[in-house]
Amino acid sequence: MYVIYAKYHNKSKLFNQNLVTLLFINNSMNPFIFSYMGHSIQSEKKFDHEKYAASSLSNQEYELCVFNNCDFFETIFYGVVFIDCQFKDCNFSMAKLNNTAFRGVKFVNCKMMGVVFDKCHPLLFTVQFNDCILDYSSFSTLKMKLTHFKGCSIVEAQFVETDLTGSSFIECNLYRTAFQQSILEKVDFSTSRNYSIDPDQNRMKKAKFAVAGLPGLLEKYGIIVE
Repeated sequence: MYVIYAKYHNKSKLFNQNLVTLLFINNSMNPFIFSYMGHSIQSEKKFDHEKYAASSLSNQEYELCVFNNCDFFETIFYGVVFIDCQFKDCNFSMAKLNNTAFRGVKFVNCKMMGVVFDKCHPLLFTVQFNDCILDYSSFSTLKMKLTHFKGCSIVEAQFVETDLTGSSFIECNLYRTAFQQSILEKVDFSTSRNYSIDPDQNRMKKAKFAVAGLPGLLEKYGIIVE
């Protein structure tokens, strides 16, 4: 048995189970989040100082929830769905996000070192990061159009075959972060620093950079900009 949720105008609607067959026939799966009957569903709740470190979370769904100072260090997630949730001052370092869905999720001042976001469910993956530590994390193969990174440390991270169209990196440290075969069109890097990006390895039409950042685009050519 399945429960079907659809995001529409920031609301979740429960559809009749009889629609399942029709949806499969019409191949109109994309707007929907499927879960098995029996999942724990929590909405509009606040979680403070919860300890999940080195534990497992599975078959959970959260909507419009706020997590403050929660510890998810090395937590193993599987099939967990977060919709329009916010995480503040949380620790996600080394968490395993197996088939975990983030849809309209905001992270503020969170520590997220070594997180492989590639393992997240790709459907409607939408996140934003303010003042977070994302060192050694990976966002490869994800579609992340219009993603907002502000004041983040993104050191030695991976963006391989990532679609970042229209995204912004505001005052971020991108030291030794790899951008390879990614779509960086209309991405704003103008206030960020320490990046090294190969224009021949990425699509960069109308990407925005400051003059001070030009050495990071010319590094492979051995050109000195003074």
